[in-house]
Parts: sequence; structure tokens; C-alpha cells
Amino acid sequence: MSTAVAPSRSAVVRTAAPRLALARVTRIAVLVGPLVVLIASLGYPLALAVSRSFTDRDDNYVGTQTWSNALADGAVQKAFARTLEIAALSTVGCVIVGTFVAFVLAFIPFVGSRFVVRVIEAVVSLPSFLIPLALGVLFGPVGVVSSSTGHRFTFMSSVIGVVLAMIAFYTPFVVRPLLAAFSQFPSAQIDVASSLGAGPLRIAARVILPAVWPALAAAASLVFLLTLNEFGIVLFTGAKDVTTLPMLIYTTSIVGSDFATAAVLATIQLALSLSAYLLYRAVVRRFDTTGA
Repeated sequence: MSTAVAPSRSAVVRTAAPRLALARVTRIAVLVGPLVVLIASLGYPLALAVSRSFTDRDDNYVGTQTWSNALADGAVQKAFARTLEIAALSTVGCVIVGTFVAFVLAFIPFVGSRFVVRVIEAVVSLPSFLIPLALGVLFGPVGVVSSSTGHRFTFMSSVIGVVLAMIAFYTPFVVRPLLAAFSQFPSAQIDVASSLGAGPLRIAARVILPAVWPALAAAASLVFLLTLNEFGIVLFTGAKDVTTLPMLIYTTSIVGSDFATAAVLATIQLALSLSAYLLYRAVVRRFDTTGA
């Protein structure tokens, strides 16, 4: 009759040690692997672009001379101001239109409202350049509306056209968060306000909007960040007199082959984008009630 001999404690430790070491190495690889890929694919190009901004067109180190020349250039200053102007106007327009559309879809039910929501969601998946192309067919210099009205409505080649195209494309980024916030809003508060004699506009301004303000602020910050870096809409609008920083970076590098100045502009654009992103994160963190 045989008896089983229990393994000694030291044998168990020797068997478990390689497994623990392998698990530790696996965890480190899972963490370090994506970090290395991120640094190689994103960090290195950004560092290269920033370092290139301190050289001249012949790739010779010149300190801050390229920066001084670029910042003193009137075209760069105009593009910087135009970028902020278009982003601000587009954000305000998206907030106004998106808030109105979300109110109608959430509180004024009608036949086909769900289909409208699905269409709005589908717009987000479309390439941004399709919007200016579609508007150009109607309101471009040779568009249907422009041709039929004696070319009175040719605003697509101006700042107004760019802003309208951005509003048309980025409004869903405001509508969807507001619809999610409205869906969690207690209808009892509306009934109480209505019973106290408050009209629809007063209920919207005093009861509903303060409750969904966090979602609206986060959506507005996100839209500002996206419009700040928009390139396709400006390019396909065909507005020759509208030059934003992304457009100026493209023309300076690809057309003018001045990669040093383009690197300066790209660094400025990067600083703007990071500032807008930090603003977006600050707004989300300020109003986050989930504890995340």
C-alpha cells in the first residue's frame, strides 16, 4: 500500500517562482509595449518637428531666428487669428443649432424623430470634406442656388461658408451628448414648473439648461478642439482668401518646401491643440459626477 508524499514547501516555492516571474514580465511587457509604440509613432515625429523649427530651409541650426521670422510674418498672424475666429464662430453655431435640435428631438416628439437621430449619428461617420462639397453644389460660385439667383449667394468661398460647413458637420457632436443628458432629466421637474405657471421658454432656460450644462460645456469644448484643427473642410470649401494654420502649414511645407517655417507653424498648432484639449479635460473633470 503506497502513501503519497506531500511536496515540501521549498519545492512549491521553486515551482511558483518562475510562474510569478513570467507573470511579472508579461505585465511589464503589456504596459511598456504600447508605450514604446506610442513614443515611436507619435513622440518621435513631434520631437522631430519641434527640433526642425530651430533650423533654416537648408536644415542648418539657427536658434530662434526661424521663430522670429515666422512670428513677425503678417500672414502667420492673420492665419492664427483666422483659425481662432473660425473655431470660435463654429463652436457658438454648433452649440446654438445643436441645443435647439436636441430640445426638439427630446421634448417635442414627432413621427420619424428616431430616424432623424440615426441620420445625425451617421453624419459623424462621414468624411468631413463631403459637407463642403455638398454645400458647394448648392451655394458655390457655380452652384444651383447661385446660378438661379444671379450669383447672389456665393458665400461658400468666404469665412461664412467655412463656418456653415463646420456647423453642419460638427453639430452632431453637440446633439448626441445633450440627448443623453435629456434622457436622464426627470420629467417631474418639468411638470412642477409647468404647474407653477412657467412657460416653455422659461422652463428650458431656468430648469432644463442648468441641469444639462455640464454636457453642453463638454460638447462645446470638444467641438472647439476639433474645429481648431480642421483641414479638410477649409480645403474643399475652396475659400482662397480663408487661410487657417493647418492650411498655412500645408502650403508652406508642400507648396513652398519651407519645412523649417512649417515646423514652427506646426508647433504653434500643437500648442493650441494641447491648450484646447486641456480646457476640454478641465471642463469634463469640473462637472464629472461619476468620480472617474
